[in-house]
Amino acid sequence: MSDNTDTKETAAQEKAATANLASDISKNGLWKNNVALVQLLGLCPLLAVTGTIINGLGLGIATLITLVISNSIVSLIRPWLKTEIRIPIFVLIIASIVTTIELGMNAWFHELYLVLGIFIPLIVTNCSIIARAEAFASKNNLLDSALDGFMMGLGFTLVLITLGGMREVIGFGTLFANAQLMFGDIGHTMTITFSEDYSGFLLAVLPPGAFIGLGLLIAIKNIIDKRQSAQQAIVIQDAGTVTAS
Repeated sequence: MSDNTDTKETAAQEKAATANLASDISKNGLWKNNVALVQLLGLCPLLAVTGTIINGLGLGIATLITLVISNSIVSLIRPWLKTEIRIPIFVLIIASIVTTIELGMNAWFHELYLVLGIFIPLIVTNCSIIARAEAFASKNNLLDSALDGFMMGLGFTLVLITLGGMREVIGFGTLFANAQLMFGDIGHTMTITFSEDYSGFLLAVLPPGAFIGLGLLIAIKNIIDKRQSAQQAIVIQDAGTVTAS
């Protein structure tokens, strides 16, 4: 009976630890260690292609797929990786994945491929992808590494979509313009026009608008983090007061 109880407790502890790790990975990728808002990596394509939501979504999905597959492959081969050659191997893996994605987009999403242009192959140089392979995937199992890649990619994609949405609404007065590039003929019905007479705001679609928009997103995140930290400090203080009394 004692052995069965210990086994059950150990299994429960392992399950709880796994759940906590998955939760931490998700929070880091989406918020605490967001690639764009905290690490400030991959800013070149982020600022260049986020003129519309569809452009941001296209690049975001390509980056997400690259992160998931590269993390998974690195995790699988980590027992045979030699320290001296690990970085060239990471780059080779990432370049192979990005080339495959580029060819796929050229075949099935040709017009979107033309819009995104050079920024698809430039995913290879995105420091966040190599960083996740080095810092996480090369030290963790397949499932955790795939989840880390997915969450980091999803966090980056959400920033791309949000910034693209902001710039598209302010710059063009529309939302989901050119959705047919990704969704085919049905995309023609997805465009939302807020004002037929809107003449546009040029600054929003130029590079300075991208910098201003990203700065606003970073500022909003920092404000939210500070408020959450202040609330947690109050809760801890109140708990300490109750315990002392």
